[in-house]
Amino acid sequence: MPATVDLVLAPVDASEEAERAVEYAVAVADRYEADLHLLHVLDERVARGIETGDVDAAAVAEEHRAFTDAIRDHLPSAEGVGRFTQSACAGFSPHRLTQSPGSVILDVAEDVDAGFIVLPRESPTEGPDETLGKAALYVLEYASQPVLSV
Repeated sequence: MPATVDLVLAPVDASEEAERAVEYAVAVADRYEADLHLLHVLDERVARGIETGDVDAAAVAEEHRAFTDAIRDHLPSAEGVGRFTQSACAGFSPHRLTQSPGSVILDVAEDVDAGFIVLPRESPTEGPDETLGKAALYVLEYASQPVLSV
């Protein structure tokens, strides 16, 4: 019996690695004629910066819009992709296991009933925009869905 996937979850941040991972997520969604859901993951420091006014919320929102628009531009060539949706999460802590980026991603995967997760591997650089690489090992170890880490 061939495998079926109805929804591919692609957690993204502002890293180049996330952009590359989304290309794979689009390919998987296209292959299985599945829906694609982007999860914009904000580092806790960015979320706090928005709250305090140290980070421009409009600039973060514009960055997410630009990223999403770039993905939409690739979708017409991937005719098998169904619906394209997105959401965001913020306020987790990379230092508290119960609020780790990995646990947040897995919670969202369950909430949206994802059948496949594609996320970037650990980034070679450290910074507020490289949140997802820290979550890859956790997601690979604890996800109940198939996971592709690129």
